[in-house]
Amino acid sequence: MARSSSLVKASLPKQRRQLRPRRSPKQFQRAAALSLPGAEDFFVAAAEHLQQDAPAPGYTASDETLVVHAGEKLRKNGMADTDSIATPIVSGTTHWFKNSADLIAFKEGRRHSFEYGRYGNPTVSVLEEKISALERAEATLVTSSGMNAIVATLLALVPPGGHVVTTTDCYSEARAFIRERLSKMGIRSTFVDLNDIETLKAVLDQGDVTLFYTDSPTNPHLKCIDIKLVAEMCHRKGTLVCIDSTLASPINQKPLTLGADIVMHSATKYIAGHHDVIAGCISGSEALIKTIRAWHQGLGGAISPDAAYMIIRGLKTMTMRVETQNRTSLRMARLLENHPKIEHVYYPGLKSSPWHHIAESQMTGFGGIVSFEVASNLHGVMMFIDALQIPFIATSLGGCESLVQQPAVMSFWGQSDEEKAKNGIKDNLVRFSFGIEKFEDLRDDILQALEKI
Repeated sequence: MARSSSLVKASLPKQRRQLRPRRSPKQFQRAAALSLPGAEDFFVAAAEHLQQDAPAPGYTASDETLVVHAGEKLRKNGMADTDSIATPIVSGTTHWFKNSADLIAFKEGRRHSFEYGRYGNPTVSVLEEKISALERAEATLVTSSGMNAIVATLLALVPPGGHVVTTTDCYSEARAFIRERLSKMGIRSTFVDLNDIETLKAVLDQGDVTLFYTDSPTNPHLKCIDIKLVAEMCHRKGTLVCIDSTLASPINQKPLTLGADIVMHSATKYIAGHHDVIAGCISGSEALIKTIRAWHQGLGGAISPDAAYMIIRGLKTMTMRVETQNRTSLRMARLLENHPKIEHVYYPGLKSSPWHHIAESQMTGFGGIVSFEVASNLHGVMMFIDALQIPFIATSLGGCESLVQQPAVMSFWGQSDEEKAKNGIKDNLVRFSFGIEKFEDLRDDILQALEKI
């Protein structure tokens, strides 16, 4: 399914007719010193004109351009002036001020700067601005992991006595935190089936729900929730909506434009895209992110500047990676759906999927995960997986390399049949995260492995 090519508004600077490296007034003055007598006034005036002509908020661009330039050449609060194309890694943990007046200006918000690494960092700030642009968000907070993003959001937005409603299909560790940890803090939780809109409506009608939280698509069955519908229902009752959009990526889905208040990701996955850095991110309004950031600083989940740089670097190819993964996954899902040794395929891009109409209405691509049930038992599926030559047997998803796992062995090993059944996990279920390898190579590898069972 082709992505829209229309330009969308982001909270970024307005483009000039030509984008070129900026020069500061001091640079012009230095140049003037090397010029003819009397030229300095001309260069100072030129510098002032250039500053007046600097980009203003309201820049419009495609995702393909934003992943490359947002927060850097196209910036709102990005790095200090630099002539480096690559974002510098600012490793300093603390930042100094010229004098007390300079410090007060920073404290009062009249000067954009940094104070201490746990509160913010110039390299991390570039990454946050880049993600904000992609999500069409006012602000973003990048954290040390996806789980840290989940915990910081829940603790910041749901007070003692509050009520969280989530789905039985949400991320298992988030589900455990909500059920086991939040309850000890005087926070109630209600779990509903993702497709049970009537039960959700009944819970909301009680009028005491603080936050609705869920994944869309879910892992590993790739169910999708109608974000626009749920947001409208929740907002009528004063309930905030938080969507974990990790399996979609910001390229395929933008929950904030559909009415969600918060969107979060395990940035480890599609955003970083190379299986080499762990991070999370939360995007939303300035007010909500400010509240979450205060809690996050107390939790101490700051990401390192080196990790932020690696994500910035990975982000620049995200549109190309995700679009390749979308194409491969859709073609593979269609192939597997018609294979005699496959009993069922889970992929929202298939017209046979009960979630297809929802996914089609709110996603521009269906993602790089395909789950399917092989016509065999636990050990037969293990033989199939062991016969695969290209993918790694590993957890996680969204990177350049294809990964495969048998959830009954990987994520649910040691759990009872009752617990697995409650989560829809069958012994013959396979979750395949497609990378950016050539489709024909992956196809041939899967077909030869199926022949082994």
